[in-house]
Amino acid sequence: MNKNKEHIILKTENLSIGYQQKKQQKVIGKNINIEIEKGKFIALVGENGIGKSTLLRTLSNVQNPLKGKILFNDKLLSEYSALELSKTFSLVLTERLPESQLTVFEIIAIGRQPYTNWIDQLSEKDIEKINWAIELTEINHLQHEKFYQLSDGQLQRVLIARALAQDTAIIILDEPTAHLDIHNKFNVFSLLKKLVKTTNKTIIISTHEINLAIQLVDEFILFTKDNLVHDSTSRLIENNQFSSIFNSKIINFDVKTNQFIITKND
Repeated sequence: MNKNKEHIILKTENLSIGYQQKKQQKVIGKNINIEIEKGKFIALVGENGIGKSTLLRTLSNVQNPLKGKILFNDKLLSEYSALELSKTFSLVLTERLPESQLTVFEIIAIGRQPYTNWIDQLSEKDIEKINWAIELTEINHLQHEKFYQLSDGQLQRVLIARALAQDTAIIILDEPTAHLDIHNKFNVFSLLKKLVKTTNKTIIISTHEINLAIQLVDEFILFTKDNLVHDSTSRLIENNQFSSIFNSKIINFDVKTNQFIITKND
């Protein structure tokens, strides 16, 4: 895949991911070489258990790589301080928030922690960024609500707003549409697409909503047991790469509709 080298902000070189189990390494993926440009909406897809979450955690330095390099702006990720990384990556994970009485505004304000002083006092700029995030995610009417009163769809927007308030170059979301109905799934994808366009941030998501992603994302990272392919949506369709994701006789990629369909047995 041809890339504009000046726009590449995150790349890997012969990366191996997995876990250290006692004295042995459990390798989930190896020889991973990807180059991610600024201002792209990217979906990471693959079967359950293939290692999507592990790859996202490794790319964001939450988990150490087993081998190889990860570079942000041509600097090794391992050379960044924890504070620098918190201003580089923001994460939206699938875990539920702990019980509290925090309002939506206060949840979003947590995203400003890398910038606040030692007593966590919000500056004018912090408040400006929080309000900016609220505006972009269209949740002005929710900012004074307690977060536990929100629907799953509303809460997902709040978590995205928190990531926006953190004002990082890259936002990583692990299954952002899990547990949402089809209406809210589409709304979240549409929101992320809009945010990429309006903020020029890079957004990377893992998802099982491949048919929806095909319509809205710029690029895919296809993760299979045999290899990992990173390319634009159009080129992946042209080269029939989507057919390699699932080892199934029931689900197939239909090149006419550019969607996965259920194969009927006659």
